[in-house]
Amino acid sequence: MHDIEVLLEKEVVSVDVKTHTVTFRDGFKMEYRKLFIATGSRPKPLSYKGKDVGNVFHLRTPEDANSIVTLASSKNAVIIGTSFIGMEVAAALTDKAHSVSVIGIEAVPFRKALGEKVGKALMKLFEANRVKFYMLNEVWEMRGHNGQLKEVVLKSGKVLRADVCVIGIGSSPATAFLKQSGVHIDSKGFIPVNKTMQTNIDGVFAGGDVVTFPLALRSNKKVNIPHWQMAHVHGRLAALGIMGKASDIKTVPYFWTAMFGKSIRYAGYGDGFDDVVIQGDLDELKFVAFYTKSEEVVAVASMNYDPIVSRVAEVFGSGKTIRKRDVETGDMSWLIVKGSQ
Repeated sequence: MHDIEVLLEKEVVSVDVKTHTVTFRDGFKMEYRKLFIATGSRPKPLSYKGKDVGNVFHLRTPEDANSIVTLASSKNAVIIGTSFIGMEVAAALTDKAHSVSVIGIEAVPFRKALGEKVGKALMKLFEANRVKFYMLNEVWEMRGHNGQLKEVVLKSGKVLRADVCVIGIGSSPATAFLKQSGVHIDSKGFIPVNKTMQTNIDGVFAGGDVVTFPLALRSNKKVNIPHWQMAHVHGRLAALGIMGKASDIKTVPYFWTAMFGKSIRYAGYGDGFDDVVIQGDLDELKFVAFYTKSEEVVAVASMNYDPIVSRVAEVFGSGKTIRKRDVETGDMSWLIVKGSQ
C-alpha cells in the first residue's frame, strides 16, 4: 500500500559510498539515492569453557524468549549480567523457574546505570522474590550432560545447578560491515551523526543503537543511548532529513523498566554521574534519585513517585538547568506543582 519493499533474510556485507551501492552476502547488489543504517547491536560474547553446551542463550528473538521460558519452567535458571536485560529476565522467571541465580562482576546490580544505593534496594527486592545473587563473580565453565546444560561453574569454584542460562553482559554496535565504506566509525564501533542524523557522508543517515548523536541537554556532547524511545526519534528525524525537511534532535531521553509489578522511570543522561541525591524511602521502594555531575542534575530515576520523572523531563526539555542544591532541600513543590514552567 505504501510501496515499501521488505527484503528478508538478506545481510548487507559492504557499502560503497562512491558508487552508491550496497552488496549483500549472496552477491546481490542494490543502488541507493539515500541510505539509512539501523543495524542495532550484537551481544557481547562471553568466554568460558564448554562453548558447545546447549540451552545457553543471548536473548535476541521471540523464539529465544519462548525457549528460555519453556526450559526454565520448574527448572534451574542462571542469568549472567546484572544490568537491564539480565535483571528483567531474572524477574520474569521467578514465578516460573524452580530457582533463579544471577551472576555479576559488580558488587550490586544496576550500579553503573542507577548507582550503588538504588542498586542495593533493588537487589533486596529480588532477594525477597527468591533470586540468589553471586556477585563479584565470573563464569568459568558450562558443564553439560548429553549436550544439554546441567551446571554453571564460577571462577570462585562454586557450582550452580542450571538447566538454562541467559547471557546479558552488554552489546556492541553491528557496524563491522562498514569498515572499508568511508562512513566514519569511532574507536568503539559507533557511527557519529549530526543533529539531523546524517553521517560524515552526504545522503547516508544512521540511527538507533549504532550511533552517537549530539544530545542537546548535555551541550551537544555525542552520546550513545540504546533505548526504544530514542530509536523512534532517530528514525523520524532521519526520514525528515532524507525528504529534505531536516529537523534537529531535541528529545529528552526517557525510558522505563518493570520488575515484580513495579516500574522504574528514568529521564536524562546520567553517564559519568558523580553523586546521587535520594528523596523518599529506598526501603519502601518509594523514592526519587537525582543523578548529579558537579553541581548539575543530569538524570533522574523514580519508583512509586509519579509524575516526578515526567516533570523533570519537561524541565530538561525547556532548556532549564536543575542544580544539585535545588534537589538537596527535599522541597519538591517546584517540580510537582503544575504551572511552574
